[in-house]
Amino acid sequence: MTARIVLLPGDGIGPEVTKEAELLIADLAAEYGLAIEMQTELIGGAAIDSTGEPLPAQTLQACRGADAVVLGAVGGPKWSDPDAKVRPEQGLLELRKALGLFANLRPVRLHPKLVDASPLKPEVLDGVDMMVVRELTGGSYFGDKVEGDDFASDSCSYSREEIERVVIRAGEIARQRGGKLTQIDKANVMATSRLWRKVTGEVMQEKFPDVECENMLVDAASMFIVSNPSRFDVIVTENMFGDILTDEASTLVGSMGMLPSASLGAGKFGLYEPIHGSAPDIAGQGIANPFGMLASIAMMFDYSLGMQDVAQRIESAIRDCVSNGECTHDLGGSLGTAEAGSAVRRRLRETGSSEVAQG
Repeated sequence: MTARIVLLPGDGIGPEVTKEAELLIADLAAEYGLAIEMQTELIGGAAIDSTGEPLPAQTLQACRGADAVVLGAVGGPKWSDPDAKVRPEQGLLELRKALGLFANLRPVRLHPKLVDASPLKPEVLDGVDMMVVRELTGGSYFGDKVEGDDFASDSCSYSREEIERVVIRAGEIARQRGGKLTQIDKANVMATSRLWRKVTGEVMQEKFPDVECENMLVDAASMFIVSNPSRFDVIVTENMFGDILTDEASTLVGSMGMLPSASLGAGKFGLYEPIHGSAPDIAGQGIANPFGMLASIAMMFDYSLGMQDVAQRIESAIRDCVSNGECTHDLGGSLGTAEAGSAVRRRLRETGSSEVAQG
């Protein structure tokens, strides 16, 4: 198999965790005999400093010619002026839109050893294993905006097509998992939410009659995520609600550094990134948790490269490292970023060697 992967290290701890992703991909390519070509491009604040734009034309062109994109993080205090006309986050939003990446997948699973790292009681965390599917290119993030000294507005709009395609993706995932889908909205107040509820019901009845489907107001969902999170299997929701709820759900696993994500479109192409952001307070110190990034690489092998066995091996290696305390300070360990990444690669080499010997 041949594949082209574009690496976008970005800002803050992005370059540090992206380096571990690059090393992991290289190791696996060598083990499986894959012809994987990797190239690095600019995005976010780093791109603004170099080119004046958060998403240079060269970066977008490279991404359009790739099989997958790996993103570190964008943003930081240096570029945080809200009045600035050019901001790092614009690069990521533009990239998602330009590549047609309408579904953001964020799995939330709790490692048993990290129960004490979560602020929630152990009994509340029992059985937590959910997938949040967030619509990524519509809603108020991309609507018309008016901004002045005394008045501002953000237009939130959705079409039937935008809702259908992300609900279909969520329905497919729910069918493969526990067979339950929860659609989250604010239908008692918002017209767009009432359309979401209507279209979701129609799609699920027509295409996924075997999947249990429920509707839930975002108020209740935000409460249940921290009081009874195991009631959820697959969640699908609009852009802003998904952004907020997934950050809330990250508290379940004890560290944002553990959570991966995949942004997908209609085909196999995807953009893969950890959800932790640029974490400027620890950037450059070599202590960032790389596991969320490495788990994102597992999702890349699954969704874009079609190698589910490799994805499972990466996830297993990360779990083994956490179980044995081979992890960074945020998880109660003592390893740095590079050491934690190296621990995962070492476990993969060990399991690869044992599988070859048994085969």
